[in-house]
Amino acid sequence: MLDPSYVREHLDEVAAALRRRGAESGLDRFRDLDARRRAGLAEVEELNRRRNEASRRIGALVQGGQDVETLKREMREVGATIARLKGELESVESELTALLHGLPNLPHPTVPDGATAEQNRVERSWGEKPRFDFEPRAHWDLGTALGILDFERAAKVAGARFAVAFGAGARLERALIQFMLELHTREHGYLEVLPPFMTNAGALFGTGQLPKFESDLFRVEPGGYYLVPTAEVPVTNLHAEEVLEPEGLPLAYCAYTPCFRSEAGSYGQDVRGLIRQHQFNKVELVRFALPEQSAAELELLTAHAEEVLRRLGLHYRVVSLCAGDLGFASAKTYDLEVWLPAQGVYREISSCSSFGDFQARRARIRYRPAPGAKPRLVHTLNGSGLAVGRTLVAVLENFQQADGSVLVPEALRPFLGGLPRIAGRG
Repeated sequence: MLDPSYVREHLDEVAAALRRRGAESGLDRFRDLDARRRAGLAEVEELNRRRNEASRRIGALVQGGQDVETLKREMREVGATIARLKGELESVESELTALLHGLPNLPHPTVPDGATAEQNRVERSWGEKPRFDFEPRAHWDLGTALGILDFERAAKVAGARFAVAFGAGARLERALIQFMLELHTREHGYLEVLPPFMTNAGALFGTGQLPKFESDLFRVEPGGYYLVPTAEVPVTNLHAEEVLEPEGLPLAYCAYTPCFRSEAGSYGQDVRGLIRQHQFNKVELVRFALPEQSAAELELLTAHAEEVLRRLGLHYRVVSLCAGDLGFASAKTYDLEVWLPAQGVYREISSCSSFGDFQARRARIRYRPAPGAKPRLVHTLNGSGLAVGRTLVAVLENFQQADGSVLVPEALRPFLGGLPRIAGRG
């Protein structure tokens, strides 16, 4: 959430930043509500002053034996007016809060201008596109032919946009998860967390999914829980309502979770294969940092996600999202896009984002800069390290062979008992 004081004092700057995102700012309504709020507070303050002064006068008049009924009647009317004004103020403040909850984060000044993904900026790339002396097959055909992916049986069990992995396919998914967790914990210094796979509404508000994106979530009844759309939600909120010690920052966590998304509004997009599923596995990286560490922390987190792709030998590029393509809570995002040869496209496999103090304000995650000092908001960052299903897709498509088998990248073989090639369920 944006700082209400900052919005109030820098209204034109905030409006210009939101226009960069193509966001309907609603700041005219904010200006009107804020003016009404300030006028109402001033009026209540003046009426309270009058009432306090009258109370002193009534006491003196009573001691002097004078009639005070008229003055008491006037003060009862003043009290009724104060009560009415406070009710109006509560309504105004409620609308102001709801308006602020719906405003996205402001893009960082280094974020490129642009309205759509076509205007994102390629920062760098690594590796080379693989070359084939045969027509590469899409992962949905390749996995089905190998007997390691089954979409039809998944549909019998759950419906569209689910998949079942068999044998070597299931082992490959598990190997990818273990490989990512081992890399991030043993070499990159993350503390592994196994969080709940369901959260309450407060946690989703803290990271920005609620109230704006409820239609993208799966709600569980009874209990009013939500299935996690990403480990970002439970892991970030581990420190909700806490004051952290600055010497302990940055904090770095990684977590494996299944993720659940309704994909509302994405009908017809990527309906085949594993790219856009209702349930998928992901390893998430979450960092908490001091504000002055934030920029360097984003570069570090992105490099950690990139290292997964490098170890697997997968060609990818790093893209800076333009202002109009940023996620709701993000101030700056790098997307890692892996090359999928059968489809002839780059696909996002990780989004690495800095949120500034946007999430921390919603979740009240703070640090104390010095003993006895007033707490300040931390900065939060996260990124996929990586989306496991999409990584499996990339491995299948990039390392497929003419005979329909798939070579296992060297980095994964220790997690597959030394298996060099997938030639069937195994």
